[in-house]
Amino acid sequence: MTVLRDADGKVVMELARGDAAPLRAIGWTPAEEFSVKARDGKTDLWGILHKPSTFDPTRKYPIVSYIYPGPQRGSVGDWVFKGPDWVLGTSVETRTDKFVPTRNLGEEGMRRALAELGFIVIQLDALGSSPQRSKAFEDFFYGHVGDNGLPDHVAAIRQLAAKYPWIDTTRVGIVGHSGGGYSAAAAMLHFPDFFKVGVAGSGNHDFRVYGWYWGEKYMGPYRKTGDSDNYEAEANYKYAANLKGKLLLMTGDMDCNNPPAETLRLVDALEKAGKDFDMLIITDAGHQRSTYAIRRSWDYFVKNLLGAEPPKEYRMIEP
Repeated sequence: MTVLRDADGKVVMELARGDAAPLRAIGWTPAEEFSVKARDGKTDLWGILHKPSTFDPTRKYPIVSYIYPGPQRGSVGDWVFKGPDWVLGTSVETRTDKFVPTRNLGEEGMRRALAELGFIVIQLDALGSSPQRSKAFEDFFYGHVGDNGLPDHVAAIRQLAAKYPWIDTTRVGIVGHSGGGYSAAAAMLHFPDFFKVGVAGSGNHDFRVYGWYWGEKYMGPYRKTGDSDNYEAEANYKYAANLKGKLLLMTGDMDCNNPPAETLRLVDALEKAGKDFDMLIITDAGHQRSTYAIRRSWDYFVKNLLGAEPPKEYRMIEP
């Protein structure tokens, strides 16, 4: 609802009121807000939980964390309703490919679509990843961006599973793009026994290959220390040998925000460690996602985390 108020805050008149009835008529259900404790067991964190519209509380569902690490903007983002970006999909158990995509498959649409395929999907604003908190909360990220808030995501999923028996913690996935791509890969490397499937899109896997304007702002000035430096420990390639689960790396070959070299450095380390992984290079693509990349990420989770067979070579067609 949008209202006009006077200088004292008194409502002068109502200007507009939204109506969710058309969305509900096609099966839309709202996401749910949740609160958990951070890794320290004290700090309150908030997030959003998406269920399939066909949710059945007697079933066990795999859970996927849709991550963006911040700083100053966490996984939830703007905390506003984004219904028009939503995509309706039939349950994967029907083995159909009858989806109704919108013209703008935005962030909310991708999270919602993933939930519709048979997953619980969460977004969590972890320590250091959201504004309008304390200075200490915001400073948490500085100097060790490789933390990514991942211990908080692990803690949150465990707390949610303790509360909701329909969450299966033996099937945990993680997905993200850009900073979230860095985080998703890091999750697979730093918590290999917890996260079983990850999709990392266009990640800034090594801040020495990324823009100084971001790295120095949150990591501090680059400093050499013997044969190493203060950025080395944050680079994902250092931990390639830890990989156990299924990891899909994606990057656009024309990405000038997170250059392909960042992903290829991780690829090189995974190859040298003898690790199996999957990779997709999107041709003539910059930092944005393509519908093909989105579909491949859906397929990856459906096959490897849900244990189902996705529709072969499904194509999203604009209405």
